[in-house]
Amino acid sequence: MEDVGQKMTELMEKYHWEEKVRSVYKEVLKSPEIVAFIKEHHDELDADEIRRSMSKFIEYLNFKKDRDAGKKTFMPGYCPKLIMSSKHVQIVYLPTKENLKQKQQRKIKQRVRAISVPRSIKNASLQEYGTMTKGRAAALKQALIFVRSYAENPNEFHKGLYLEGKFGVGKTYLLGAIANDLAENGFSTTILHVPTFISDLKALLGDKTTGRTVADAVNEVKNAPVLMLDDIGADSLSNWSRDDILGVILQHRMQEELPTFFSSNLSMEELESSYLTFNNRMESDPLKAKRIMERIKFLATEIIVDGPNLRNN
Repeated sequence: MEDVGQKMTELMEKYHWEEKVRSVYKEVLKSPEIVAFIKEHHDELDADEIRRSMSKFIEYLNFKKDRDAGKKTFMPGYCPKLIMSSKHVQIVYLPTKENLKQKQQRKIKQRVRAISVPRSIKNASLQEYGTMTKGRAAALKQALIFVRSYAENPNEFHKGLYLEGKFGVGKTYLLGAIANDLAENGFSTTILHVPTFISDLKALLGDKTTGRTVADAVNEVKNAPVLMLDDIGADSLSNWSRDDILGVILQHRMQEELPTFFSSNLSMEELESSYLTFNNRMESDPLKAKRIMERIKFLATEIIVDGPNLRNN
């Protein structure tokens, strides 16, 4: 194999480089990475090709030097690699491990569609969900069982959870943690705050500028692979929001056997007897309430989450 130093000598003599250029090129050809590359591809690299490739070698070394020094490069998150292409030296820029990790994390977060819920759920984790009470421990156990079962057989029907408990005991956080864990397993979830969602739909009724209809919004929600209805029972429903919105969503999800979760300050019994039975005019319709409640019971298992109000800690 032709020695790299010999090739360098040939270049000096053939092209009569000036001393400054000569010095730069000498430094380039002293680089262990450049030497190793030339040795690896010695059959394709003669003295002329090495000369023509000097700009590539310099670009490669300068990029790595700036990156290692913590300076901003023209391709942040990427590292250069020398390759041979059509018998010429080229540089390709490959994403770093950190870059790939960040892309993966963004991809995971995009699988969780959160509508009007606290920012804290974006980083919610089942591993960090404390079990200081029996209720929280039971809720976490059921959450882990669901995630494992769903990940193993996503095409089968899996009942969600109806998390009942007082303010601040961690119901919404647990929903977010389940959603994030599902996202890491490749599954998408929509989690929404029910009172805000209903209010937004009312606003859509009179807004013709968005090009978006109530039916569009309802269809997106009812077809979500996994749906989480947070804080159900915290507002008063009209007949329209109960029958044409909530009833339609739950009917579809029951028919299609789509996983559905709920959180509420009310028990299932209280949800039926007050929230679903009486509309915002205090008109009673226990039959419709019972029908909707049957759908909720089909979709989710009631779990009581107890404990202190963590929002005050």
